[in-house]
Amino acid sequence: MTDRKEQLAANLARVEERIASACAGAGRARDEVTLIVVTKTYPASDVRILHELGVRHVAENRDQDAAPKATACADLSLTWHFVGQLQTNKVRSVASYADVVQSVDRVRLVTALSAAAARGERVLGCLVQVALDAESGERGERGGVAPDGIEELAAAVDAAPGLRLDGLMTVAPLAGPYAGRQRAAFDRLMECASRLRADRPAANMVSAGMSADLEDAVAAGATHVRVGTAVLGDRPRLG
Repeated sequence: MTDRKEQLAANLARVEERIASACAGAGRARDEVTLIVVTKTYPASDVRILHELGVRHVAENRDQDAAPKATACADLSLTWHFVGQLQTNKVRSVASYADVVQSVDRVRLVTALSAAAARGERVLGCLVQVALDAESGERGERGGVAPDGIEELAAAVDAAPGLRLDGLMTVAPLAGPYAGRQRAAFDRLMECASRLRADRPAANMVSAGMSADLEDAVAAGATHVRVGTAVLGDRPRLG
């Protein structure tokens, strides 16, 4: 086993222990939580090693890094998640490789994703990104819509050819009433998710929690956690 593979295997094992412990503490089955490894800034060779180690979900936040990496790993059985703020001029590229776009936060983006999905004859999963630092009608510092904007976007995704509404995503906010209160933030997201599922039971994905706060996300009920640094470490980065 190479040094890098040994490092990633050890890191993955530690993260797995954390998720399993958090699930046990919350009275949840381990298989209720899916690990998404955020491979942004790390090379395709790491993605290949992660696949060898059993990882099946990876995430990227910049198309210029993600597109060539997805091409280089096209032979692998992976689900690709796009998690960054997405400009409409990048949508066509992202729609060619992403299976799930977790950062849907405006109707214009829904329209662009739908057109790109139809052009590529693909179906894209979509998560509405919820900004818990945003006032009504505004977007958050790290993207996303205020909770009262969820329904409009959910309806837009429902009506858009080539798109599938999968659920909600959030990033723990750095400002506002939930700053430094990750568990409270994730509990609020779960309230939003429950309301969404009342009319759309299939939209049951809740993506929350990262390396520093995955336990809070699991305790709140997240179905997916997005972990980068805790798995990939401080390896020298691309560009």
